[in-house]
Amino acid sequence: MKTNVLNVKQKLEILQKLENGESASTYAEDVLNERNTISHSAALQSVETLLEYMGQRGFDYGEITAVRKICVDIRQEMNKQQKQRLITDFFKQQILKGKFLV
Repeated sequence: MKTNVLNVKQKLEILQKLENGESASTYAEDVLNERNTISHSAALQSVETLLEYMGQRGFDYGEITAVRKICVDIRQEMNKQQKQRLITDFFKQQILKGKFLV
């Protein structure tokens, strides 16, 4: 499994954009998509970290609830992919055993 992590130079460029009042999210997305996409587990970890930050900083309940919903959505997508992998693996095993003709 590949991990998608920004290198130090890329992180510094994002921070500089933020300091200059520019949008860094599009740049970060472009950098990550150049290599490939962010994994669900990496996204979930980031959103959970954001939730901790929001809790420490006293963000509004509605805002925290919206971010929690994102966590739920990511977990649901992860579960969906896991189920699909299990189904695919089952059929691969059945084909190898000769129980299904392809």
